[in-house]
Amino acid sequence: MPDIEAEDKNISKEEQPEVSAPTEIGKPSEGSQKDIRWYVIHTYSGYENKVKDTLTRKVHSMGMDDTILQILLPLQDEEEEKNGEVKTVSRKVFPGYLLIQMEVNDRSWYVVRNTPGVTGFVGTTTKPIPLSDEEAERIINGNGQKAQPTTDVKTGDRIRITKGPFEDRTAVVLQVSDDKSKVKADISNFGTTTTIELEAGSFDLL
Repeated sequence: MPDIEAEDKNISKEEQPEVSAPTEIGKPSEGSQKDIRWYVIHTYSGYENKVKDTLTRKVHSMGMDDTILQILLPLQDEEEEKNGEVKTVSRKVFPGYLLIQMEVNDRSWYVVRNTPGVTGFVGTTTKPIPLSDEEAERIINGNGQKAQPTTDVKTGDRIRITKGPFEDRTAVVLQVSDDKSKVKADISNFGTTTTIELEAGSFDLL
């Protein structure tokens, strides 16, 4: 993956030309109250953390901490089963996007829009559209919902059930759901074969 910090080498002017701020976004008059809102910016895929770091440094160095308050990469913790172990991993909620809490004015728009790796604000061509407070809170807090555990087992794998009425029994995986949160498996039950559905996190790979 290219390094965003090497701005001139990795993102040419042809790829990311300098963009002029739209005339209808004007800098507030002196002494006016700042209109701080949450906005969404789009980045090159895989560049989210680099853009966040680069933009954070620019904000501090230019003394704009009172205009651009926060830059967030929304993450969600998920439980993932691998080699019989359940681990918690952080995944991007919206790959290719960052949340930014700021006042949009001529200067701040220019600084964000011309940061290497940023392709634009979410909104119209000339004016970013802010998120509502409810939308921003839902994205940042993830609605307080815990993600469903996932598994990396494949069809044909033998598993040992660790929870439920079939605990300690072995089974053979028949099918894995598209989101890898459940499997269907065959279990030998008193001389017959029964197909059961199991949730990720309730079995180990043998």
